[in-house]
Amino acid sequence: MSQRFLYSLLVLVQWSMVNGQWSMAQDAPKVPSLVVNIVIDQLRNDYLEAFAPLYGQGGFLRLKEQGRFYSQAEYPFSSPDRASAMACLMTGTSPYVNGIVGTHWLDRQTLLPVFCVDDNTYPGIHTSEKSSPRALAVSTISDELKISSEGKSIVYSIAPTREAAIIGAGHAGNEAFWLDDWTGNWAASCYYDDYPDWATEYDVRSSLASRIEDIHWEPLNDQVASFQYFVSSGGTRVKPFSHKFNSNRKFREFKATACVNDEVNRFAKDAIEKAGLGTDAVTDMLTLTYYAGAYDHQSAMKYGMEMQDTYARLDRQLEELFNFVEQKVGADKALFIITSTGYFDSEEMMDLSKYRIPTGIFSITKAQLLLNMYLIAVYGPGDYVETAIDNQIYLNLKLIENRSLNLAEVLDRCSAFLIQLSGVKDVYTSQRLALGAWTPGISKLRNAYNPKCSGDILIQVSPGWLLNNEDTHEQSLCRESYLSFPLFFMGAGIVPEKVRIPVTIDQVAPTIAQTLRIRAPNACPQAPLNY
Repeated sequence: MSQRFLYSLLVLVQWSMVNGQWSMAQDAPKVPSLVVNIVIDQLRNDYLEAFAPLYGQGGFLRLKEQGRFYSQAEYPFSSPDRASAMACLMTGTSPYVNGIVGTHWLDRQTLLPVFCVDDNTYPGIHTSEKSSPRALAVSTISDELKISSEGKSIVYSIAPTREAAIIGAGHAGNEAFWLDDWTGNWAASCYYDDYPDWATEYDVRSSLASRIEDIHWEPLNDQVASFQYFVSSGGTRVKPFSHKFNSNRKFREFKATACVNDEVNRFAKDAIEKAGLGTDAVTDMLTLTYYAGAYDHQSAMKYGMEMQDTYARLDRQLEELFNFVEQKVGADKALFIITSTGYFDSEEMMDLSKYRIPTGIFSITKAQLLLNMYLIAVYGPGDYVETAIDNQIYLNLKLIENRSLNLAEVLDRCSAFLIQLSGVKDVYTSQRLALGAWTPGISKLRNAYNPKCSGDILIQVSPGWLLNNEDTHEQSLCRESYLSFPLFFMGAGIVPEKVRIPVTIDQVAPTIAQTLRIRAPNACPQAPLNY
């Protein structure tokens, strides 16, 4: 074999290898131009399946057929609400790390309850509410996108409520928009960029305040009006509903209906079109929050047809958004993520005693008073209990320190006293959560706890009992029934598949990061989902 032939063969092999590597680089998957996070407040699997006859082909059915559908999603911590759920989704970690334990907690410095996104430093725009994401202790997936693009990515968050909008925008977002409770305006915070011109034009052209009294919520169609999933008393058919919004709390009432999702869509479409989201080489992110809870936060049993209509409308609203985004951005350039906040506040406050089911009313207000009286008897006069929020009791740690009391002993005494009260299933102190042996149950409770803002004592109320706070007039029926919710990924080359293995929502942020080829949020310990 001649040297010339060997040389030619070597050149050919090297050329083939280089050309092959070049071809592989050319075939690398493209990064989406636009990521659309859709968080549907209180979406649940049982309703999603039950109302399937009311759907068209382009919404939920399309998600199941063309998306990667995780049918058993859950949060890695106990008792999520709108704020803590959104924070987990965006940061990829639990309240123990991200700092958002719920919508409100006690400020240890002022000893006053605070709302999770309150911040007097930053005035509102078109609202009297002052807000920022200051309480969010770690970075979000949208923050990491901003960092990776050196600030060039556009990040918007649009939601009916302030906490969902602010947390969805993160620290580095361009703007967070929410509907003000009193004016119906699309409000924002001075923490972010200037209120954009396209949003100002929208307010002039199509504000909710100018249209709300003409909005009439009725069943979407005859199919919804004749469909009956909820069993009514005596088997009588529920009459079609009709709601108008003209009371002094009309905007708050409106925000707890299916109609608010149309407003989110209208405003989102203006943002996509006027701000040019997803139209250049830099990836943008849009986080949207929809509502799928019961009418005006009432019982789903009481307003069953409204609930049916909510899901039927959600199906159309999703289809409308999918079509619009794909028309403007391209079907292969948009990544959609759809999931739920994972909590459900539509339990009917019924009297279970007439069915001989163990029940009762547990007053957290009376419990804190009794506990303070007990501590006075043991340690002498003083206000040992600061306040109670939800099912958590905050102790006066300064008084305990000033009297040189052993905190561990005080907590043990509190636990031993409270466990004796009727309606108490278990009591968890801050030390028990920090030092207790690992179990699945205590792990979720620990993940929901944060040393800086959670209470010192968490009372687990027995299922079937009513948790009542006489100071705030808040009531909730305690249940521990399992209710699943879905997680969907669709678009941008996602291979359709239904996955029945349970997954947790803190895996969403690292999955998005992997897709965008950027870093996961800075406190996210989870591996991405494979798809």
